[in-house]
Amino acid sequence: MSIITFDKPEPVLTTGTDYQDIRYDGDNNHYTLPIDRLALAQLVNLNGQHGGILHARKNMLLSDYIGGGLTFDQLEGAAMDYFTFGDLAILKVRNGWGDVIALEPMPGLYMRRRKDDFFLVLQDGEPLEYPPEDVIFIRMYDPQQQVYGLPDYIGGVHSALLNSEAVIFRRRYYHNGAHTGGILYTRDPAMTDEVEEEIGRQLEQSKGIGNFSTILVNIPGGDADAVKFIEMGDIGANDEFANVKNISAQDVLNAHRFPAGLAGIIPQNAAGLGDPEKSRATYRKDEITPIQRRLAAAVNSDPEVPERLHLKFPDETTNKDAV
Repeated sequence: MSIITFDKPEPVLTTGTDYQDIRYDGDNNHYTLPIDRLALAQLVNLNGQHGGILHARKNMLLSDYIGGGLTFDQLEGAAMDYFTFGDLAILKVRNGWGDVIALEPMPGLYMRRRKDDFFLVLQDGEPLEYPPEDVIFIRMYDPQQQVYGLPDYIGGVHSALLNSEAVIFRRRYYHNGAHTGGILYTRDPAMTDEVEEEIGRQLEQSKGIGNFSTILVNIPGGDADAVKFIEMGDIGANDEFANVKNISAQDVLNAHRFPAGLAGIIPQNAAGLGDPEKSRATYRKDEITPIQRRLAAAVNSDPEVPERLHLKFPDETTNKDAV
């Protein structure tokens, strides 16, 4: 008996974001992260709903930024890091006399903390070190640890991955010739090794775009049922693609508390998704404005930061520019 493998196995897409207790890494002299930040950064590009919402939240925060110690490009990167990783570190740049003359967001993907409260930026070789008095640190609260922040959408990570994996499976299904693979069963003793090798060669060549090719099998004096193809599954009877996509997309929206009407969701009923302007105003009031105030308060309340570097957003209570 011989077995021919039609395709190489592919690794299953894993989250890389399993929550874990942080510990102190003595070898590298910093606290470990509760969540793999590289996985969080990659997740932005793996799921359309999740990535789109993160960019929408970032753009909402930027939309009425008046100005201050951060340029629009700097604030864009800082906001994206904050929403993606759950925390943000802003470096106070000093001159030779120790005065703060500029602000610079630190890259969240490579930021770590030490026991002495120093902040590190990982790089090739020795990391960059910054004392705590030079860093303004803002983080989303996590009741299980107080070292790093934790993004507020963690509950929707698995739904975002399931949504992505459903698309990947569907693409592989169509790329494979609209079937999920199967077993080529042969039982004729008249089949020679040469014929078996030729079948294997033609199957190898029929992968991917060429998988609709016709394979000729010639077994002189062979049985009519000498060669059979047994399908591994029937996607037509058990296809849950639409349900998986819809339910997981809704879970992602719930994780971000984002209105469906602003996310490009197509209404499934005649009632529609409501007035998008009202949804946007409510979301800004409940989700974006508090973060703007928190960022501004963290920077503007620092006694070392001069007024010209204060972050300015509109004051919702007085309809005047915040100073």
